[in-house]
Formats: sequence, C-alpha cells, structure tokens
Amino acid sequence: MALVTPDIGLIIWQLIVFLIVLFILRAFVWRPILSALKAREYQIEDSLRAAENAKEEMQQIKADNEYLLQEARIERDAILKEAKNEAVHIIEHAKAETSDITSKMIQDAREAIQVEKKAALNEVKDLVASLSLEVAEKILREKLSDDKSQKALVEKFIKDVKVN
Repeated sequence: MALVTPDIGLIIWQLIVFLIVLFILRAFVWRPILSALKAREYQIEDSLRAAENAKEEMQQIKADNEYLLQEARIERDAILKEAKNEAVHIIEHAKAETSDITSKMIQDAREAIQVEKKAALNEVKDLVASLSLEVAEKILREKLSDDKSQKALVEKFIKDVKVN
C-alpha cells in the first residue's frame, strides 16, 4: 500500500515543482504560445476571408465570362446573318448582271441577224433583178426578133399608156 499512498512531504515537493514549472511556463512559454495561436487564428481568418473573396471573384469572373460568351454568340449570329445577306445580295447582283449581259448578247445577236437578213435580202433582190433582166432580155430578143412582133409590142404599150 505504500506505493499507492504518497507521503505529505512528497506531495508538497511535487506541488512546489509544479508551481515552479507553471511559473516558468507562464513567464516564458505561455505568452509566445498564445501569441503564436493568435497569429495562427488571424492567419486562418485571413485565409478564410481570402478564400471567400477568391470565391466571389471566381463567381464574378464566371458571370463575366458568361456575359462575354453570350455577347460573342450574339456577335457571331449577327456576323453570320450579315454574311448570308451579303451572299444573297451578291447572288442577286450576279443574276441581274448575267441577265443584263444575256439580254445584251441576245439583242446584239438579233441586230446581227437583222443586218445579215437585210444583206441577204438585198443580195437576193439584186440576183432576182439581174435574173429578171436577163430573162426579160432573152424573152425580148426572142419575141422581138422580127418586125411584126416589135410593132405588136409597141401597140400594146400604147394601149396600156392610154388606159392608165
């Protein structure tokens, strides 16, 4: 039992040593530990505030990115619409220009055909006139080979002149 129950002298010495250790700890260790704990607490609070600020900034950046993305989509759609309108305008302009060129070519072809037609008609008229003169000349030579035929023709012409 002597091991389980300590002496009063031992208890007093233990109490004195405990108080001395407590005084030394309080004088030299307690304040630095408390200041280190307070510094750590402030550092943790600052880190939490910084994390909260970073979270808010990230949300703001995300919102800004969404806004910029939406603006980019709107701008892209506007550019595509403008490009489609420009393509339609170019196609319509090309069709109109092609139509004008085609019309001019057709008109030029018609004019060329008319010129060629007139030239051909004039040539045919000249040929018909030439052939008619040759045929008339041959007929007249044949018919007017004697004096009697010549007199009959002259009399016929005189009758025609009086009638008209």
